[in-house]
Amino acid sequence: MRIDIAVRDASPRVVTDSARLAEADGYDGIQVPELAHDPLVACALAAAATRRIHVATSIAVAFARNPMTVAQAANDVQLAAEGRFALGLGSQVRPHIEKRFSMPWSAPAPRMREFIAAVRAIWTAWDTGGALDVRGEHYRHTLMTPMFSPGPNPFGPPDIWLAAVGPAMTALAGEAADGFIAHAFTTPAYLAQVSLPALAQGRERSGRARTDVVVSPFVVTGQGDVERAAAERAVRSQIAFYASTPSYRPVMELHGWEDAADALHAASRRGEWERMGALVTDDMMAEFAIACAPGEVRGSVEARFGSLADRASVALG
Repeated sequence: MRIDIAVRDASPRVVTDSARLAEADGYDGIQVPELAHDPLVACALAAAATRRIHVATSIAVAFARNPMTVAQAANDVQLAAEGRFALGLGSQVRPHIEKRFSMPWSAPAPRMREFIAAVRAIWTAWDTGGALDVRGEHYRHTLMTPMFSPGPNPFGPPDIWLAAVGPAMTALAGEAADGFIAHAFTTPAYLAQVSLPALAQGRERSGRARTDVVVSPFVVTGQGDVERAAAERAVRSQIAFYASTPSYRPVMELHGWEDAADALHAASRRGEWERMGALVTDDMMAEFAIACAPGEVRGSVEARFGSLADRASVALG
């Protein structure tokens, strides 16, 4: 199993330093989310600062962009990384797409299928010099002249990873993507009983041989009791936030935690964010989070997910 570092601060100087440290410390890669900074820019900087480790967006918000801008940016990051890049995409949720990004929203799985197909078609047109002819319900790309084509990428196109929680988007990952990014709010049981069967269904539709599985478990660790207690409080708050969100309720239902989900959702509606972590039980923590000493992170992640996943990203600070 490959172990990557997940960075939270993707500002230019910090992500560059984080990438260098990850490489020096023997990690296999660095994964960058879309929070306060553009993850594609951050991945380009991380790639330029390193020589060995893999770099990936985890994730870039697809529906905040269009296939042409994503295809072009990802192609450039692949060049900077000399083939060490994966384009991780996610849909986000409707309020963010419409209210934060001012972009249209529709049923996410069909739109994502068309988005990925369009990105691949653009890359193929650049690689072969053939005509670009994407005519879909949501995206239309029918013009590409030599001035605007970067030509073939000597490292090939980057892999596309797709983030998913529900069965429909997970099946699409198996059908159309090279990798599946499991949400951090995922337990081994949910991965084994829901996600992996949906991935297999998607692969059957397209005939794909395999799909890499990437997990991002919560990790509670620290040097000494004070650091570890602070890490546990932070992870409890994160678990509480996701457990309060209806989109992630199926994970709670699988474990029989519907009452806890209801209580957390009600607390979130009242704005009681500070006390929600206390509603996360020790049993929930044991399922969602890995608690270990700093030097035991790799072994602990492999012990829990080694038979289920190919790659893991861990946030250690």
